[in-house]
Amino acid sequence: MKMAAILEVKNAEKYYGSKANLTKAIDQLSFNVEKGEFVGIMGASGSGKTTLLNCIATIDRVSAGNIIVGGTDITTLKGDAVNAFRREKLGFIFQEFNLLDTLTTYENIALALTIRKTAPKEIDKLVHDVAEKLDITSQLEKYPYQMSGGQKQRVACARAIVTKPELILADEPTGALDSKSARQLISAISKLHVELNATILMVTHDAFTASYAQRILFIKDGRIFNELVRGNDDRKHFFEKIIDIQTVLGGETDDAV
Repeated sequence: MKMAAILEVKNAEKYYGSKANLTKAIDQLSFNVEKGEFVGIMGASGSGKTTLLNCIATIDRVSAGNIIVGGTDITTLKGDAVNAFRREKLGFIFQEFNLLDTLTTYENIALALTIRKTAPKEIDKLVHDVAEKLDITSQLEKYPYQMSGGQKQRVACARAIVTKPELILADEPTGALDSKSARQLISAISKLHVELNATILMVTHDAFTASYAQRILFIKDGRIFNELVRGNDDRKHFFEKIIDIQTVLGGETDDAV
């Protein structure tokens, strides 16, 4: 039995400029992400993948079409409703961590729960649970400047998932990390996906990172160029298939938009 779609993108378009000089960043794009899926989005520089993620994140708005998250059509939301939706329904993992330097790891993770007015006792339990899953319990009293890039990104991951959002959006999560830290992080994200049945949509330029996903959407010129489903493939074979499609796509597929 097919699970319910957490994310539905329907004929989405995003264009810039005037009629005489129109640039379409997203062009009649449609796809679904089911509950508990881990989906990757890949494409060359300028393909529209980051524009798409920004529209789903309510950072930007589509010019036409609909984006539905957890049954809410976010294209109809305005003002405070957008902020409430983002706070209640979405989790974010950014390339540059976006941690608050004046807060400890514990406080950075707890902040979203505090804003939601979660009881302190419940906050403590949730923070320690997610810290244990991501192996950062020893970092809870440290400040961002006292941690490595890999540790900071794990804190950012913990912050994204501690509120148990309907959808986690990851924008180049391993982009600022060395290869060892990147491997550890994407392995941790994959573990959280399995253990918590988290729904994750991840933009990445990196085939190794993408190989941890269950499905990859390749975007070209604002449209879906190809779709690759991992199925029963082991990660090595899935990685090789991703590389093959990147080769067909051509261009600078290792550039972020």
